[in-house]
Order: sequence, then C-alpha cells, then structure tokens
Amino acid sequence: MENKIKVLIPEDQVEAKVKEIGEKISRDYAGKEVHLICVLKGGVFFTCELAKRITVPVSLDFMSVSSYGAGTQSSGVVKIIKDLDEPLAGKHVLIVEDIIDSGRTLSYLIEILKQRGPADIRICTLLDKPSRRVKKEVQVDYTCFSIPDEFVVGYGLDYDQKYRNLPYIGAVEV
Repeated sequence: MENKIKVLIPEDQVEAKVKEIGEKISRDYAGKEVHLICVLKGGVFFTCELAKRITVPVSLDFMSVSSYGAGTQSSGVVKIIKDLDEPLAGKHVLIVEDIIDSGRTLSYLIEILKQRGPADIRICTLLDKPSRRVKKEVQVDYTCFSIPDEFVVGYGLDYDQKYRNLPYIGAVEV
C-alpha cells in the first residue's frame, strides 16, 4: 500500500535554503577548511547538496549512529554503526544532519567527537523539530527549516527505506 505524501516544503524552497546556508557557512569559515561529517543515511542527500554550495575548502567523512532497534521508539542507547575514517585533531568540524528532534543521539555524538580533539564542532541540519527537543544543550548553528512534529520524508529522509529520493520535504499522511 502506498502512503499519501503531502508536500511540506517544495523543491525550489529547499534548494534556495541550502544555497543560503552554504553561503553563510562559507562566510563563517572564511580562511579555513571545513570538515563535514555526514550522519548517514538520511544526511547524505543534504550533505552533498550543501558541500556543492560551500566555497571554502571542504573535506568529508561519514558516520552512522543509531538509537533505534527494530521499532520506531528510541532505545536511548546510541550505537556507532560506522565510525569515521579520518582523525579529527585540529579540524573545524561541521556535523551535517537531515533532521534533529529529541537531540539525544546528537548530544552523545558531540561528546564522542569532542574527545577526538577537533578545533571546534558546529551543527548543521536540514530540518529541526524544536518542540521535540529533550536535550536542550544541543545548539544548532545552521538550520534550514524548523518544522512541526510531523513524520517527514524526502531529500534523504525515509519511511521504511522509501521516499528518500523525493526532491522535496513531504509529510506522510495517516
């Protein structure tokens, strides 16, 4: 059975905002190299589009973490599924997420990465659900869109591994 998807943020708005955030990151990191850490799988579409719009030197690595088992509720235990390939010592790190809601996983990830000696760590997200934030200390430096508490897909976000390839952000209608 196919799910009904309502367009929440059209493709042209997503593209314009990614360009705007890329320009802001470029200004903020002027004279430096930024090391993007893409949080897989959902963050890959956003990370690639964002990287193309950043004008300072960019390096890139990938990490996969999970706080979910087979269900849809967080277990509260964060597991690193795929770790970074490169050391972080002295690098200007920008964690790139597809969506931030409770902040639990990201809070854990930041603590782990701080121990690896980066020059600094900032956070960039395509979507933010501030109403769901449990970890208030998670400060997001770059946010494309704040959204209501809806289940969203597209632009890398999935529902049961489907809909990642939608070029817009959509809400799954129940």
